[in-house]
Amino acid sequence: MTYANGGNLHGYLQKNFVNITWPNKVKILLDISLGLQNIHENNYIHRDLHSGNILLLYKRWRIGDLGLSQPAENTSLNNEIYGVIPYIAPEIFKGGKFSKESDIYSLGMIMWELTTGCKPFADVEHNIDLIYEIIDGKRPEITNDTPECFANLMRQCWNSDPSKRPIINEFLIPIFKWYNTTFEISPSFRKEFTEIFEQAEKKRLELIQLKKLGPEFSQKSHPKAIFTSRALNSWISKSSTINSSTIMHSIKQEHYITKENDFDIDINTQRLSSSNIQESSLNNQHSNAIYTISKPISTVNSSRKRNFEELKIETQNIGKHVKIDN
Repeated sequence: MTYANGGNLHGYLQKNFVNITWPNKVKILLDISLGLQNIHENNYIHRDLHSGNILLLYKRWRIGDLGLSQPAENTSLNNEIYGVIPYIAPEIFKGGKFSKESDIYSLGMIMWELTTGCKPFADVEHNIDLIYEIIDGKRPEITNDTPECFANLMRQCWNSDPSKRPIINEFLIPIFKWYNTTFEISPSFRKEFTEIFEQAEKKRLELIQLKKLGPEFSQKSHPKAIFTSRALNSWISKSSTINSSTIMHSIKQEHYITKENDFDIDINTQRLSSSNIQESSLNNQHSNAIYTISKPISTVNSSRKRNFEELKIETQNIGKHVKIDN
């Protein structure tokens, strides 16, 4: 068993956010992305990726807790929904399967956490209302210091359509460019991105000084915001019994207006082979990008079927979306 000597990503961000520059954020994201690439290229799906499972070991960030990982070809629909609600892709809540694409959605949430030092949706209760809003396109608010190139990639990971999210090799293309730029490794990329990240860092420090950015200046965490992985099948299945009028009343009470985020962002990527990515990494090998913190990769068998029916969205004339079930 391997233990992380530096703790997890969330704890690190909480303690060190002021000193984590934009180049540092890019380096952390590169480490995490290479770990996920290793998982996906071995044809596995993590299924429970969040900042509590990103661990610092000997100055490199690793993906841990692979106990729920499954082979990608396991297409069984009776997989148990287990995880942390804000990091779970919306299609899972609609009865879909965990996939490499759902891992990418989780990676997008980790990107956002890097920019804020806070966990997504920490200020609200993690209940069925949040699930409905996530299905309907609700995503965290992007900070003002986030470079547009970073924000665009994050939005693409958040796309409600899994097929429009980048695969991990596509995701790594801009990450390597930013890394080469911010650490002055490749002059060919430096001119293109240097000013972007320098301005982002300047804005980051300004927002911190104004007490508008960082975990210590964020809204207080909701007492029912749960960030430990938990089984959600039996709890989520209750939604199928909720009367549509109850849902409508709840939404009206909250004055919730839907934002159907159908992001379709072209980041001019192309599918690269593993060898292409390895060449771009300047021979920086991450052979230990994956390790287990609890138990080895294994196939999880569950006898419980997901009985959470796919939610439908009905558009009203007033411009609001009300979610109903059959």
